[in-house]
Amino acid sequence: MNKIIEQFSDKDHSQNENLDQYLDMDIRAGVSAETNKITENPFLSRGVTEKPNIEESHCQGYKYSCCKLANFDWIEKLDLPMTFKEYPIAEVRFKNSHKDFYVLPEEGIYQVGDIVAVESNPGHDIGIVSLLGLTVKRQLANRKMKPDDVTKKLYRHARVADIDKWISTVDLEHTTMLSSRYIAWDLDLKMKVNDVEYQGDGTKAIFYYSAEERVDFRELIKILAEQFKIRIEMRQIGVRQEAARLGGIGSCGRELCCSSWLTNFQSVSTVSARTQQLSLNPKKLAGMCGKLKCCLNYEQETYLQELKAFPAPNVHLNTKKGKGFYNKIDIFKKIVWYNYANDNTTIFAIPLEAVNKIIDMNKKGKYPESLEEFAVVNQKKVDEGANYSLDELKNIEDR
Repeated sequence: MNKIIEQFSDKDHSQNENLDQYLDMDIRAGVSAETNKITENPFLSRGVTEKPNIEESHCQGYKYSCCKLANFDWIEKLDLPMTFKEYPIAEVRFKNSHKDFYVLPEEGIYQVGDIVAVESNPGHDIGIVSLLGLTVKRQLANRKMKPDDVTKKLYRHARVADIDKWISTVDLEHTTMLSSRYIAWDLDLKMKVNDVEYQGDGTKAIFYYSAEERVDFRELIKILAEQFKIRIEMRQIGVRQEAARLGGIGSCGRELCCSSWLTNFQSVSTVSARTQQLSLNPKKLAGMCGKLKCCLNYEQETYLQELKAFPAPNVHLNTKKGKGFYNKIDIFKKIVWYNYANDNTTIFAIPLEAVNKIIDMNKKGKYPESLEEFAVVNQKKVDEGANYSLDELKNIEDR
């Protein structure tokens, strides 16, 4: 047995083996049929699982679960009179998170999934009805809008010519986006074109872009208008809005909050990470957009409320063995970690009740023997945030 071990342990694979045979090896995983189905469907960004049929004004492949910022119509399942469910406004969905409200015409019956022509400036746009009834009323209230604020009109069901034109313009969006990127690079513009959305009648296109500084894109607009023969609208978005439009999977394994339900982006700072005792590691704190994760704000108020029961960081614990300095806390287990002033390599986990007891003893001029007699856990101190500079943290913080 020992001879066999020596035989394998003496062999140095990196020295004796010829690794040239592995250089041309293709280790990429094969592309699945489902992946091809997703990438080849430009209408997936509009919540449609397959390309619409030009002869049908109702889109059979429309699924609300495929949409960004999707809303579930739970009122539809309630056993209520139809007159109670009716509402004169509809929500119409376009590309990605773009959706708007429109006044329904007096004539005609509409349902979720219908392809419709709606008012736009100029011309008309083509979208898919995503919400009807009282759920629209609740969505208006959620956006702090009144019914009178909705002035745009829903014209009619889309005709065959409308759907045919709509499909052809949607097919152009990806190539148009790539072409606009190349043109911007040739003009040496410090900007990134993230997405392109054509209007349904093919007369206008919205170019979504992100840039850190002010960009003079007048020359770019002239070239784009001349090349594509359409009206150009440039719309700047931030990196958070870019992630919301493109979508993705977060480090938690779930769909990004900004593309699934979050609409109001609040400023996030490293103060939230410090309050929650998180490691100041930019790679862990940053989301898909490259900025601090929005979820850092979710529990911030709870932490601030719970921290009121804990002693301030500048309060020291005096013992006969030495003075204890605050290190970190665990609000869930009600534990505070301290280390001695003359030994910061070992930290002691002390229950909150014991910490308050020591503080009361110190106020009375009494000193316990040591921190060890109150500690439930002793461990070596690990400073996870020591290797990261302030510049790295500033880059991911909202400005």
